[in-house]
Amino acid sequence: MTFPSSTATDAAAESADTAGTAGTGPGIVGRSPGQLMWRRFRRDKTGVISAIIVLAFFLIAILAPVISMLYGKDPYTTYGQNQPDLLNDYGYPVAPNGGMSGDFWFGLEPGLGRDVFMQLVYGIRTSLSIAVIVTVITTVIGVAMGITSGYVGGKTDYVIGRVIDTLLAFPSQLFLIVFLPVVEAAIVLPEEETPVWLRYVSICVVLTVLGWATIARLLRAQVLSLRTREFVEAARVTGASPARIIFKELLPNLWTPIIIQATLALPLYVGAEAGLGFLGVGMTEPTPDWGRMFQVGANVYHSDVTYLLFPGVSMLIFVVAFNLLGDSIRDAFDPKTKR
Repeated sequence: MTFPSSTATDAAAESADTAGTAGTGPGIVGRSPGQLMWRRFRRDKTGVISAIIVLAFFLIAILAPVISMLYGKDPYTTYGQNQPDLLNDYGYPVAPNGGMSGDFWFGLEPGLGRDVFMQLVYGIRTSLSIAVIVTVITTVIGVAMGITSGYVGGKTDYVIGRVIDTLLAFPSQLFLIVFLPVVEAAIVLPEEETPVWLRYVSICVVLTVLGWATIARLLRAQVLSLRTREFVEAARVTGASPARIIFKELLPNLWTPIIIQATLALPLYVGAEAGLGFLGVGMTEPTPDWGRMFQVGANVYHSDVTYLLFPGVSMLIFVVAFNLLGDSIRDAFDPKTKR
């Protein structure tokens, strides 16, 4: 006896749902595309588990102040320096495994003696907030530019296309390292310390400027193929305005690549922000940052490998889970892409 595969089962179920719209039986009710997508996603165990992990990270980031209150510590206090018995003469935790104990769950930061657990929780908060802001803004700009370029065409398409080509040609990491100090030097006097908010805004702006071109190019290609379709021509013949054609005809057919691209872009921005912190041009002290934890860990791993373990494992889990979630969402929206 052979059993049908999950793909065949889904296809049969979707065929039955589609047939229900013909209305031959009173008990058959058709499902919307969103319901079919949700049905396919729920059947993907990898996607569901990844979604739970990603949601847990976002909850940790949102509830960081609550976690700090319940835990009884914050990411700024230098506990190791306030209590001499916690660090040795070289600044490393006296207790084994990086100073892990009932009071300090993930140990202490070498040198300053801050709580590693709270540094990690607030570091996740910093990196995720920057990544979410940049993802939302780049998606909005990319959608606007991509649709405009593909639908209007002509000189507009040429100009936007050349801007996209120029931005994609930039070595993004090198540009970020060079450009961030230049932006801040133009605003902050040399004898003044860079405000935390300015570094935060600078990172968001630079990542946004370099990030929108990818989704814009993708959507431009999609719009070029859609604008000659029959339903768009029919809307144009009936006298529909360009704005109505874009919002009522084109945009509903672009939600799948938009959502998929945004889902895959967010972990890239998390990695980019962490990379800036590791290279010393990310968030400034004393703001907890995922990347700066890697920077400190890289300097002390020979004597305290435990400190590097927690940010490394947590970022690995987050990036892998989010990428798997993006793949699952793509398969749920378009099952023909499933391999």
